[in-house]
Amino acid sequence: MADSFLCRLESRSLVEVAGPEASDFLDRMITQNTEAADGRTAAFGALLTPQGKIISDFLVVRQENGGFLLDAPSTGANDLRKRLTMFKLRADVTIQASPLVVYAGVGTPPDAGLLAIDPRHQDLGWRIYAPEGSVATNADEATWQAHRVSLGIPEAGADLPLLDAFPHDLAMDSLKGVDFDKGCYVGQEVVSRMRYRGTARRRPVLISAEAGLPSAGTEILIGGRVAGHLGSASGANGIAVLRLDRVRDAMSSSEAITVDGLPVSVALPAWADYGWPETAKPDASKPDD
Repeated sequence: MADSFLCRLESRSLVEVAGPEASDFLDRMITQNTEAADGRTAAFGALLTPQGKIISDFLVVRQENGGFLLDAPSTGANDLRKRLTMFKLRADVTIQASPLVVYAGVGTPPDAGLLAIDPRHQDLGWRIYAPEGSVATNADEATWQAHRVSLGIPEAGADLPLLDAFPHDLAMDSLKGVDFDKGCYVGQEVVSRMRYRGTARRRPVLISAEAGLPSAGTEILIGGRVAGHLGSASGANGIAVLRLDRVRDAMSSSEAITVDGLPVSVALPAWADYGWPETAKPDASKPDD
């Protein structure tokens, strides 16, 4: 991985939330407190369904006018905008797609556009929000995605389908994506219950093989049974969200873990504040959620 690079993220789109009540409105809606977006560093959060599933995760970036940019996966940006608009009611805010585009990099950032440091990991880099073509790049998006995969940072849409993941499934509680001390927000009850009861079972793990991994969505098998699906991959390294108890049992018994017939190794990301369960009790009749 290069020590520094700058690329355009085609996979990301921006939703702008502006107006006198933008901060209060978002604080009632999302998992993170907008105060965490301090003008230099972005915040990380998500909009959830009432059942606690992720509609979209995103970086929250504070603008000079007091409004915010939500840096979200392009696949979920329109739904994110529509859902926020549906909840708007009488709040004095405007919600619209932003004409700016997303650049990402590592190293020393150029003096261009709106800069925001990615809060999820100290090595993940920064973002620049600027008009299309206004920032000179020296790499393509695959470079940044490979960097993200090497750090084991999961994203909704890329590593689990949108509307199919709880924040804990993507370790948002470990990556500064959930403020457990803030006021109510949509889906809070479910997320808080998972935290305090310790019922989160699926977690992001690193997948590695001796050859290139197949495409995202390929089944991961443990002892011939489907244990999950491969998420983002770069060469022989990838990310997956799996039941930790099942993986622990497989490793303890030397049971094969494979992807498209390819044996793989599984490890926890270096940043993980969760560990392998002390006592694994796999039960194939239970759902993975």
